[in-house]
Amino acid sequence: MSGEFQPWVGRVEEALDIISPRQARQMAATLGVQGDFREGAPLPPLWHWMGWAPETPMAGLGQDGHPVRGGFLPPVPLERRMWAGGRLTFEGALWIGEVLQRQSEILKVVEKTGTTGQMVFVTVRHEITGAAGRIEEEQDIVYVAMPDRFTPPPPVQAPPAAWTEPVAADTVRLFRFSALTFNAHRIHFDLPYAMGVEKYPGLVVHGPLQAMLLMETVRARREGACPGTWRFRGLRPAFHFDTLSLQGQAQVADNQTLATVNGEGHICMQAEAGWSA
Repeated sequence: MSGEFQPWVGRVEEALDIISPRQARQMAATLGVQGDFREGAPLPPLWHWMGWAPETPMAGLGQDGHPVRGGFLPPVPLERRMWAGGRLTFEGALWIGEVLQRQSEILKVVEKTGTTGQMVFVTVRHEITGAAGRIEEEQDIVYVAMPDRFTPPPPVQAPPAAWTEPVAADTVRLFRFSALTFNAHRIHFDLPYAMGVEKYPGLVVHGPLQAMLLMETVRARREGACPGTWRFRGLRPAFHFDTLSLQGQAQVADNQTLATVNGEGHICMQAEAGWSA
């Protein structure tokens, strides 16, 4: 299947946007962090995800709330789409209220077969630049067929942690995050759809939300310093009813491994922060 989408590889898209002080204050309220979010203040890492929100009219949305397939991303026919993980490098700082430029390129489209059947991975590279900062980012988007029932992936038990912090990922936080990122994917706010159509046992906690909560927790332990690199990967869905915690292992050299962990001790998302010596 992925062979038919090779013409999409190399496709480039450019766009401008601004993250406003209001958006930053509302994200801070959603994540539960404090700081200076006036115009011209540094934009915290990963908060650029509020930018470049889809502007698709209602008539252009699919049943799942995403824009209909096609356009910049290839029209993969598998029904379920998820943000599986990403890799980021930070240089300098972006500023709240400044014009940011994003150049996006589709790097590859790869077909695989896993425990859930056929999968198609699309890797997109973004370069975000401001007056004094730059982010290089790769996103992995995975497409799979809609299942008949929910089958969780094999659990990965969390190792002993150097620190643990409980976090609420309830319906209110999921709604706020969906609104701030203009993410209309119904698995995050529409329980009958999430359970009846996509066969999840509950509302799905956004992968980017988990990554941002981990980022803010580790930054709080380093007096707000931004890592130079950040990697994250979803291993298991987290749901609104889960008892979630943010966990960090002891730092090894300049790297620290982090995870969101459910009440059964299973890793939902794993991340790694890289720090300069």
